[in-house]
Amino acid sequence: MSRSRVSQWCVVLTLVLGATTVAAQTPAPTRRAEIEQEQAEKAKTLHPYIISTGERWMNKVEDITVNGGLHWHPFFDSAYHGGGFALGAGYMHHVSPYNLVDVRGNYSIRGYTRAEVEFKAPRMFQRRATLSVLGGYREATQVAYYGAGNNTSTAAKTNYSFKRPYASALMTLWPMRKWLMLRGGLELTQWDQNPGEGSSPSVETVYTPETLPGLGAKVNYFHSQGTIGFDWRDARDYSRRGGFYGITLHDYRDRDELFGFQQVDYEAIEHFPILRESWVISLHGLAQTTLSKSGQQVPFFMQPSLGGGDDLRGYTSWLYRDRHSLILQAEWRIMVNRFMDTAVFYDAGKVAARTSDIDVASLKHDYGFGVRFHSPLATHLRIDLAKSPQDLILVFAGSAPF
Repeated sequence: MSRSRVSQWCVVLTLVLGATTVAAQTPAPTRRAEIEQEQAEKAKTLHPYIISTGERWMNKVEDITVNGGLHWHPFFDSAYHGGGFALGAGYMHHVSPYNLVDVRGNYSIRGYTRAEVEFKAPRMFQRRATLSVLGGYREATQVAYYGAGNNTSTAAKTNYSFKRPYASALMTLWPMRKWLMLRGGLELTQWDQNPGEGSSPSVETVYTPETLPGLGAKVNYFHSQGTIGFDWRDARDYSRRGGFYGITLHDYRDRDELFGFQQVDYEAIEHFPILRESWVISLHGLAQTTLSKSGQQVPFFMQPSLGGGDDLRGYTSWLYRDRHSLILQAEWRIMVNRFMDTAVFYDAGKVAARTSDIDVASLKHDYGFGVRFHSPLATHLRIDLAKSPQDLILVFAGSAPF
């Protein structure tokens, strides 16, 4: 190879090495720089989030029902079953960060009146207990009575009225924060039963005190109760998972020793979530049995009953009464949004004069569809349309059926 050719290759090699050195000295763009550039481009198109009208209303409802930000709230619970739609309101005042006083009242389309003052302490003993102290007055003007037994008819309808003042205290305790639940309560109340109003005959025109225990009575009760159960629901009045199994003993002591009795409630509730709680299968069973004290009677207006917005929803309120009762319910609940559910339901139940007759034979039944408006821990308005072999009934209520 000639000397000139060697010189040419040396020049080429020098140029290549120089270019490589320059490239190595030029820094490549870092990942951080790329992210900052992307953020700068996005910042040019950013604008404040605009809340829609629907979201504003939803947030206002949540503020009322959950956060306690507004003191006024609706109150739809009627004084008694069968009173029809009740319209009312309440006013809550916090006396501490968690404890509050709730003053509420309403009036139903059938003239039923309810007025109450309640003190609530939901976080006692390091959140292991809740306390409710309640005082109030209820008056119902035309409560239906169709007779006793599981085969009564609407054709036998009579009416009665009552006035009832009451004062009570109820404490619920969770010794282990969850699962085991203990509840105890005391109540002083008076039931003053009077002739009924409305188009149906008054009850005393059909029955006598000899044929109907408690007719025309004014009974002063000292009512005590105790519950032991297992409860792992999110809340008593609205839950999409968990369950409750419990037994409650009631003791009604009559000062005059005429109408004293005891009542035992056996209850089971189970919620089965499906599709991340978008669907829920909810099941409920409740058996109630009464035992009169020696020489005393269970007044007709205190006997277990079925028919109405919380049990046999497709039957008129109070259609079936007797010494013992059984109700079985199932619901398929579907979440629409965070404030509304829909439900398809089925109810079956019966009453009986003897505990041996409380079985699944000859059950009355109904089915239907409902809509529920709720907060995360409570149901505030429930509308159910229920169909039974006898009737089609529209139910308005201010709480969950179970």
